[in-house]
Amino acid sequence: MESVREAVAAAIEVGVPILTLFAFSQENWNRPPTEIASLMRLLQRYVGRERDELKERGVRVRVHGDLDRLTAGPRRGIADIERHTRDGTRLMLNLMISYGGRAEIVRAARRLAERVRAGTLEPDDIDEAVFAEALYTRGLPDPDLLIRTSGERRISNFLLWQLAYTELYVTPVLWPDFRRTDFYDAIHDYQTRDRRFGRVATG
Repeated sequence: MESVREAVAAAIEVGVPILTLFAFSQENWNRPPTEIASLMRLLQRYVGRERDELKERGVRVRVHGDLDRLTAGPRRGIADIERHTRDGTRLMLNLMISYGGRAEIVRAARRLAERVRAGTLEPDDIDEAVFAEALYTRGLPDPDLLIRTSGERRISNFLLWQLAYTELYVTPVLWPDFRRTDFYDAIHDYQTRDRRFGRVATG
């Protein structure tokens, strides 16, 4: 919870408009039931304790993932914090819960297939833009920067479609120890990058 607060505060301070956090993966459902229950209680506690401050700071919270797998308590909490912060314009905070990148892509393909079967979409009309609109992140720009904590050099099934041209920053800092100074380090490193999106450097 403290790491989330620090990341949100840092994003606001440096003017980042959208912050997306991987809070709970679909693979996490394979953890022991007691650990899952603890994580769900932590989620409810975060929602209950942080919603007023997030609203005051102009943060809009959106939660994405297979939320049908959550129990009633966490689902109510999610609906509450989304409703409570819906007018925030300073920072959009996306929390990915019960989320997996591959599952998101399969879900998008299924939704488009259903539209084709219903006769509301022609297969030839499916392009990258149409496909992106079927994802959880529809309407959002692709991330500019991925901060990978714990020194891990993998993206762990996170935003597989959206990260095609995202800059990666790996820090040895564990997520529970991540603070706003670590966020600043990542932003500073990003500012030194030359993003070409597959093009040849021009200068």
